[in-house]
Amino acid sequence: MTVNAQETSPRTYVDRILEHWYKDEDAEALVQGVQRLSRGEARRRLFRLGQALRRQGLAPGDGVGLFLANRVDSVLVQLAVHLIGCRVVFLPPEPGPGELAALVEQSGARVVVTDPLFASRAADAAGRSVHAPVLLSLGPCELECQDLLALAAECPAVRPEGVRGPGADEPVTVLYTGGTLGRPKLAAHSHRLYDALLDLVDPAEDASNNSHRSAFPGMDPTTDRVLASTLLTHGSGHLTSIQALLAGTALVVLPEFEAGAALKVLREERITTTMFVPPMLYALLDHPECTAGALPVLRRIVVAGAASSPSRLQQAVEIFGPVVSQGYGQSEALGITAIAAEDLASQGAERPELWRSCGRGIFDTEIEVRAEGSAVALATRQVGEVCVRGETVMLGYYEDPQRTAEALRDGWLRTGDMGYLDAEGYLYLVDRAKDIIVTGSTSDNVYSRVLEDFLLTLPGVRNAAALGVPDEEYGEAVQIFLATAEGTDIDPDEVGAAVTAELGELYRPRKTVLLSQLPTTKVGKVDKKALRAAWVNGA
Repeated sequence: MTVNAQETSPRTYVDRILEHWYKDEDAEALVQGVQRLSRGEARRRLFRLGQALRRQGLAPGDGVGLFLANRVDSVLVQLAVHLIGCRVVFLPPEPGPGELAALVEQSGARVVVTDPLFASRAADAAGRSVHAPVLLSLGPCELECQDLLALAAECPAVRPEGVRGPGADEPVTVLYTGGTLGRPKLAAHSHRLYDALLDLVDPAEDASNNSHRSAFPGMDPTTDRVLASTLLTHGSGHLTSIQALLAGTALVVLPEFEAGAALKVLREERITTTMFVPPMLYALLDHPECTAGALPVLRRIVVAGAASSPSRLQQAVEIFGPVVSQGYGQSEALGITAIAAEDLASQGAERPELWRSCGRGIFDTEIEVRAEGSAVALATRQVGEVCVRGETVMLGYYEDPQRTAEALRDGWLRTGDMGYLDAEGYLYLVDRAKDIIVTGSTSDNVYSRVLEDFLLTLPGVRNAAALGVPDEEYGEAVQIFLATAEGTDIDPDEVGAAVTAELGELYRPRKTVLLSQLPTTKVGKVDKKALRAAWVNGA
């Protein structure tokens, strides 16, 4: 007798989603503009995509790079990769050609699925890889690569069989989190991340203990509708979509953020729950159609991804009501803290400092603030490095034991962020130890080391430093300082163009400062504190 593999393999988060999609098959599951998939249609398309990927010779544990835009089919492809037991490798759109190629190479992806919009960039990255991954397009494109959707249409709408469950320490999802040029850091997560998400929607779970464990608590599949507005290939978009699908709610995908378009979708699709990075929220608040009462069914906005302005959060509550909560996480720990909307609204008047807090630990995450190089927790309100331990913490950096050992010690992740805890366990961030510049309309990360490594390849540049400086529109802007060789004539506009060509528009410096030399610390490192002081004084 043949036994179906899904009867013997451990239950996964995809199984939970499918439980919803086998019930009430005509209910909406996935929406993007005029494309509206019912639960039954989504399930059948998922199975066909899984079959089509399997026919590429993929085996459980193989890596599949996903270089995708925000689309309904992007959600399904990610689920399909996990359905057949393979490893998802998210390829976000912001890296330039060199970094993207290094990301594909280091991840060992056997297949890269690209959105037609990104096809030429994906082909360039795949072509540079010694692994020579197969390139598939999510729809017709101009390149000579196979159309995954067309391949899926020819496959049976039945669940692929013979899929083993993932091992305890097997990476199932890999997220790009920067690094040095040519050697990116890839945060690898195991199935434990998804087990934690499953626990939050398990009917057997005692809901009374979950008051601050989830950024999206208590969603009702019959009334809630969730909008994914951030990139699906980033941690925020991934968590938003997975939590919505696990809860059985309809998931609406916003292809590209623009305040007017977002307001229209929020209103017309009767969205109840969404997540924004701060610049998105600010753009929404500044739109002339964003007035009190404009979105009467919206009952939950999670703000995360970068530091938020307390005054802007208060403005959001004035317009939308007590529906705004804050969260904190990073690629290495997808979900660390959250502060519930009701806590922020009810306690904010009496405790105004809570508007600056990113909340308390979620998913049973443990948080300690430690002095640099110490394993001893500091007292409350003492500033140190934020360290966390829990199910949402990564296994490590993929195929990078050295940097994994630097980040993970005895199960504790050194986040690289500086902050302090109050007596009630609320976390307050004060700075980033890692030199990440959060900028752009979607609060994307510019990794200083990547930019600095590239700048040092330019003729006449002897040393380089990149800083994030305050910017009214985006929170931070990129500013670079270059130490140039004597007699060298460097054109800042040409530097900007070179940076954009190799690393992407996000990395283009707002200002370039030319110096004879950069200040250094006693150990010979560039003194960025001195450079910041120089910027304040008008350098």
